[in-house]
Amino acid sequence: MTIGVGGSTAEAELAAMTSLRGDTPAIGDAERRQRIERAQALMREAGVDALWLDVSTSLTYFTGLRLGRSERLHGAVLPARGDLSYVCPAFEEEKLRTMLTLGDDVAVWEEHEDPTALVTDTLRAKGIAAGTIGVDEATPFFTFDGLRRAGNAYDFVNASRITAGCRSIKSDAEIALMQTAKNITLEVHKATARMLHAGITTTEVQAFIVEAHRRLGSEGPPPFNIVLFGEATAYPHGVPYPQTLKDGDMVLVDVGAPVDSYLSDITRSYVFGEPTSRQRQIWNLEKAAELAVFEAAQLGARCEDLDAAARRVIEAGGFGPGYATPGLPHRTGHGIGLDVHEWPYIVKGDKTVLAPGMTFSNEPTICVYGEFGVRLEDHIYMTVDGPRWFTQPAHTVDDPFGYEA
Repeated sequence: MTIGVGGSTAEAELAAMTSLRGDTPAIGDAERRQRIERAQALMREAGVDALWLDVSTSLTYFTGLRLGRSERLHGAVLPARGDLSYVCPAFEEEKLRTMLTLGDDVAVWEEHEDPTALVTDTLRAKGIAAGTIGVDEATPFFTFDGLRRAGNAYDFVNASRITAGCRSIKSDAEIALMQTAKNITLEVHKATARMLHAGITTTEVQAFIVEAHRRLGSEGPPPFNIVLFGEATAYPHGVPYPQTLKDGDMVLVDVGAPVDSYLSDITRSYVFGEPTSRQRQIWNLEKAAELAVFEAAQLGARCEDLDAAARRVIEAGGFGPGYATPGLPHRTGHGIGLDVHEWPYIVKGDKTVLAPGMTFSNEPTICVYGEFGVRLEDHIYMTVDGPRWFTQPAHTVDDPFGYEA
């Protein structure tokens, strides 16, 4: 199916859509209690006495709370032994209590008070008068600075050993939610390709993608929504101006959206019209690199081994070396879950060993500045039997979604 031949319309595509959310269950408190127990075990192994969880996806991971970050301190204290305590502004207490499903201990601070001192008081109330406190790595510096000043009896350390130690290994329930999210986004990709026409702008396509995700059952708008045409496809995170589609343009769409806060992230590249030999060559090389990453993604392999596998293919095709362009100027992939970019990272120097439950992207982009770029991005989850695709890779440059296969 040549993109742009016998196409549909945005209106027709949206009218045909129904939710794909299905009955995949949301994460419940039983799983969150298991997460807390795992975190506390890791804390005791590491000699960490308590964990400060700021307004972040780690707070959501352990408590289910989804709060908006502001200059006012919210969060939770998780001791290595014992129960959670929450910290919030006094005028937010009643609202917070309506949201709590795990624990009910809430410490509050008034507007003129130092909230970081209240965190220290909460630690002392738990019998932790000194020791090591792991700080959520997403904590703003002004909060961390306040914690250091208010809690000079404590040694504050980065909590990523604990948070990543829990969050890098997904449960079956998490993988099921991510699968649903990716199924939705792949259908959006297919619909987007069908409704493209000469003269459409990237901003019009982005608006369609937002509405399509909503109709197919995503709970919120895409947190990222990259649509590029022509030369702009060579720049991985896009350009600050809209483009208008014309025959022969490379098209790149990179988007994801949440289901129960778990994200999808899929990129498709294809040509609007008939590909040139140059476009076909680089598209095929990109797919070969993506497949090489999948083959390298075996239990016991290191994350950096997968990055090296992609670069070997790309360099054998005459591009690179390393991060040089034309070639692959960035890492080959990243973990995904509640954040679109999280541990582990598929990049040189990341010696994390692949284990069952890890989930990560596979996106060895080839950028040819001044011409075009190709990114094919699908995600992998590790099982006890090795790697599995969340979504099958694009079929061919002429038939990316496999309609003719």
